[in-house]
Amino acid sequence: VQLQACGGGSVVAGESLRLSCAASGRASATTDRAWFRQAPGKEREFVARVSWTGFSSKYSDSVKGRFTISRDNADNTVYLQMNNLKFEDTALYYCAGGRGGEWTYWGQGTLVTVSS
Repeated sequence: VQLQACGGGSVVAGESLRLSCAASGRASATTDRAWFRQAPGKEREFVARVSWTGFSSKYSDSVKGRFTISRDNADNTVYLQMNNLKFEDTALYYCAGGRGGEWTYWGQGTLVTVSS
Protein backbone atom coordinates (compact mmCIF):
# COMPACT_ATOMS: atom_id res chain seq x y z
CA VAL A 1 0.00 0.00 0.00
CA GLN A 2 1.33 3.40 -0.95
CA LEU A 3 0.01 6.55 0.69
CA GLN A 4 0.20 10.09 -0.67
CA ALA A 5 -0.79 12.97 1.59
CA CYS A 6 -1.50 16.53 0.54
CA GLY A 7 -3.46 19.59 1.55
CA GLY A 8 -1.19 21.24 4.08
CA GLY A 9 -0.61 24.96 4.09
CA SER A 10 -0.30 28.12 6.13
CA VAL A 11 -3.38 29.56 7.80
CA VAL A 12 -4.33 31.97 10.53
CA ALA A 13 -5.73 30.63 13.81
CA GLY A 14 -9.44 29.93 13.52
CA GLU A 15 -9.30 28.99 9.86
CA SER A 16 -9.75 25.55 8.32
CA LEU A 17 -7.81 23.11 6.17
CA ARG A 18 -8.59 19.73 4.69
CA LEU A 19 -5.89 17.13 4.31
CA SER A 20 -6.19 14.25 1.87
CA CYS A 21 -4.42 10.92 1.78
CA ALA A 22 -4.78 8.83 -1.35
CA ALA A 23 -3.90 5.16 -1.24
CA SER A 24 -2.96 2.68 -3.90
CA GLY A 25 -2.30 -1.02 -3.72
CA ARG A 26 -4.35 -4.18 -3.44
CA ALA A 27 -5.01 -3.97 0.30
CA SER A 28 -5.64 -0.25 0.48
CA ALA A 29 -9.43 -0.48 0.64
CA THR A 30 -9.43 -2.81 3.65
CA THR A 31 -6.91 -1.10 5.86
CA ASP A 32 -7.72 1.14 8.77
CA ARG A 33 -6.36 4.61 8.25
CA ALA A 34 -5.05 7.28 10.59
CA TRP A 35 -3.43 10.67 10.84
CA PHE A 36 -0.48 11.42 13.06
CA ARG A 37 1.45 14.63 13.49
CA GLN A 38 4.84 15.73 14.66
CA ALA A 39 5.51 19.25 15.85
CA PRO A 40 9.03 20.70 15.88
CA GLY A 41 11.00 19.29 18.78
CA LYS A 42 8.23 16.90 19.80
CA GLU A 43 7.46 13.24 19.30
CA ARG A 44 4.97 12.05 16.75
CA GLU A 45 1.45 11.85 18.17
CA PHE A 46 -1.81 10.24 17.17
CA VAL A 47 -4.49 12.56 15.79
CA ALA A 48 -7.35 10.45 14.44
CA ARG A 49 -8.16 7.12 12.92
CA VAL A 50 -11.00 5.56 10.93
CA SER A 51 -11.82 1.91 10.38
CA TRP A 52 -11.67 0.43 6.92
CA THR A 53 -15.47 0.41 6.79
CA GLY A 54 -15.62 4.07 7.77
CA PHE A 55 -18.10 3.29 10.53
CA SER A 56 -15.73 3.72 13.47
CA SER A 57 -13.45 6.64 14.26
CA LYS A 58 -11.41 7.90 17.18
CA TYR A 59 -9.73 11.22 17.98
CA SER A 60 -7.13 12.52 20.31
CA ASP A 61 -8.51 14.77 23.03
CA SER A 62 -6.62 17.75 21.61
CA VAL A 63 -8.53 17.69 18.30
CA LYS A 64 -11.88 16.19 19.33
CA GLY A 65 -14.71 18.43 18.22
CA ARG A 66 -12.54 20.36 15.76
CA PHE A 67 -11.21 17.69 13.39
CA THR A 68 -13.18 15.12 11.42
CA ILE A 69 -11.70 12.08 9.73
CA SER A 70 -13.57 10.45 6.88
CA ARG A 71 -12.86 8.14 4.01
CA ASP A 72 -14.12 7.50 0.52
CA ASN A 73 -13.47 3.88 -0.32
CA ALA A 74 -14.53 4.46 -3.91
CA ASP A 75 -11.23 6.22 -4.51
CA ASN A 76 -9.26 4.96 -1.49
CA THR A 77 -8.88 8.42 -0.03
CA VAL A 78 -9.01 9.52 3.59
CA TYR A 79 -9.65 13.10 4.60
CA LEU A 80 -8.94 15.12 7.70
CA GLN A 81 -11.12 18.19 7.96
CA MET A 82 -9.50 20.56 10.42
CA ASN A 83 -11.61 23.42 11.69
CA ASN A 84 -10.84 26.17 14.19
CA LEU A 85 -7.13 25.57 13.84
CA LYS A 86 -4.90 26.62 16.69
CA PHE A 87 -1.24 27.58 16.81
CA GLU A 88 -0.51 24.30 18.59
CA ASP A 89 -1.84 22.36 15.60
CA THR A 90 1.27 23.40 13.69
CA ALA A 91 3.04 20.19 12.69
CA LEU A 92 3.99 17.83 9.94
CA TYR A 93 0.95 15.61 9.39
CA TYR A 94 1.38 12.00 8.30
CA CYS A 95 -1.21 9.55 7.09
CA ALA A 96 -0.90 5.89 7.99
CA GLY A 97 -2.57 2.60 7.14
CA GLY A 98 -2.74 -0.73 8.89
CA ARG A 99 -4.89 -3.14 10.86
CA GLY A 100 -5.48 -3.82 14.51
CA GLY A 101 -3.76 -0.66 15.63
CA GLU A 102 -0.50 -1.53 13.91
CA TRP A 103 0.37 1.14 11.36
CA THR A 104 2.35 -0.58 8.67
CA TYR A 105 2.10 1.94 5.87
CA TRP A 106 3.11 5.58 6.05
CA GLY A 107 2.85 8.46 3.65
CA GLN A 108 5.14 11.43 3.44
CA GLY A 109 4.24 14.34 5.66
CA THR A 110 2.31 17.43 4.71
CA LEU A 111 3.07 20.60 6.64
CA VAL A 112 0.40 22.57 8.45
CA THR A 113 1.42 25.96 9.83
CA VAL A 114 -0.97 27.98 11.96
CA SER A 115 -0.10 31.54 12.88
CA SER A 116 -1.69 33.19 15.87
